[in-house]
Amino acid sequence: METNANKERLWNSNYCKVMAANFSLFFAFYVLTPLLPIYLSEHFHATKDVIGMVLSGYTIVAMLFRPFSGYFVDSFPRKHVLMVCFAAFSIFFAGYLAASTLLLFTIVRTLHGGPFGALTVANSTVAIDMLPSSRRTEGIGYYGMSNNLAMAIAPTIGIFIYKYTESFEFLFWLALVVAIAGMAVDSTVKMAQKEIAVNKSKLSLDRFFLTRGWLLGLNMVAFGFCFGVLSNYLAIYGKEELGITGGTGTYFLLCSVGLILSRLQGGKALRKGLLTHNAGEGILISLVGYTLFIALPTLFPGNPLAIWTGYYGSAILIGLGNGHMWPAFQNMTISVAHNNQRGTANSTILISWDIGMGLGILAGGVISELLGYGMAFWTVAGVNALGAATFFAFTKQFFLKRNLNPELR
Repeated sequence: METNANKERLWNSNYCKVMAANFSLFFAFYVLTPLLPIYLSEHFHATKDVIGMVLSGYTIVAMLFRPFSGYFVDSFPRKHVLMVCFAAFSIFFAGYLAASTLLLFTIVRTLHGGPFGALTVANSTVAIDMLPSSRRTEGIGYYGMSNNLAMAIAPTIGIFIYKYTESFEFLFWLALVVAIAGMAVDSTVKMAQKEIAVNKSKLSLDRFFLTRGWLLGLNMVAFGFCFGVLSNYLAIYGKEELGITGGTGTYFLLCSVGLILSRLQGGKALRKGLLTHNAGEGILISLVGYTLFIALPTLFPGNPLAIWTGYYGSAILIGLGNGHMWPAFQNMTISVAHNNQRGTANSTILISWDIGMGLGILAGGVISELLGYGMAFWTVAGVNALGAATFFAFTKQFFLKRNLNPELR
C-alpha cells in the first residue's frame, strides 16, 4: 500500500493552486479578524456586546449558506460554483471601504458570511478532487494546514501594518487585493469532466447536512467556540486586561510555529491513517493551551513571567493542537460519507465550526460585557474541556462504527 501511495504524485499543479487560493481566501479573512473589534470600538464607539453581535452575524450567515453550498458543489459543475463564490467573496471587501455607519458595516459584514461559507466548501471539495485516492488522507491534512497557516500569519501581518499605518482603509484594500489574487489562481485550475458530473440523486436532509457524521459536527462546535472567542477578542483582551499592546501579532506567529510542528510531529500518524490518534492528541494539547492562557495570569496576577508564559506558551500549544485536530476531523467526516457526498461532508464540518465560532463571538462579547474578558476565557477553557470529554467518551467510537474506509481508524 505504501509503495502504491509513493508512486502517485501528491503535489500536482492543480492541488498546489487550490491550496494557494485557500491560503489567500483565509488570509483575506483573518488579516482583519483580530482588529475588527478595535475598529468597531474606535470608529463607531460600539460596546462589547454590540461588537459581539456585529461580528457573529458573519459566521451565522456562513453557517446558513454551507448546507446549500455543499449541495450545489455536489450537484453542479464545481469549477463554475467555485468561481462565482470567489468573485462574490472578493467584492464584499470593497463594501467595508464604503460602509460609513455602524448599520452599513453590520449589513456588509453579515452578508459577507454567505459567499465565505460557500467558497470554503467549494474550494476544499475541489482540492479533494485533485488528490490521488491513495494520498487523500495526507493531502487533506496539508490542505487544512494552508488555512491554519493563514489563520496564524495573517493577523500578525495585519497587526503589524496597523501598528505602523493606523489605517484600516489600507487593510481593507489589502484584503480585497489578496482575495482577487486567490480567485485568479483558482481560475487556472483544470478539472476533468468526470469530476464535475451533475448529481441527480433525490433531495433529502443528507444532501445538505451529513447526518451520518452528526456527532463529529457537534464535537467540532465546541472547538470552534473556543477559537471564535480567542481570535476575535485576543487583541483587545491583551491590551485592556494584560497590558500587552504589541503582542497579538507575535501570538499568531507562534501559533503558526505550532502548526508547522504539528505536521512534523503528526504527519506520519496521519499518513498511516491514525485519525482518532491525531484528533485525540490535538484535542488534549489544545486543552492545555487554552487552560494555560487564562489560568496563569489569573493565578499569578501582576507577575510578568506568568502572564507572558501563559499568553505566548498557549499560542504554540493551540497551534500545535489545531494542526493535529482539524485535518483529522475533516478526514473522519469525509470517511463516513459516500463518494458523492464530499461537498456535503466538507460543508458539515465547516458548518459545525461556524456554529461554534458564531456562538463564541456572541457569547464572548456578552460575557465580557457583564463579567469581564477573564470570565469569557475561563468559559473557553470549560467548553474545550467538555469537547475533549465528548470526543473520548463518545465521538471516537461513533466514527469507528460508521467509517466507510477500513484503512483509516
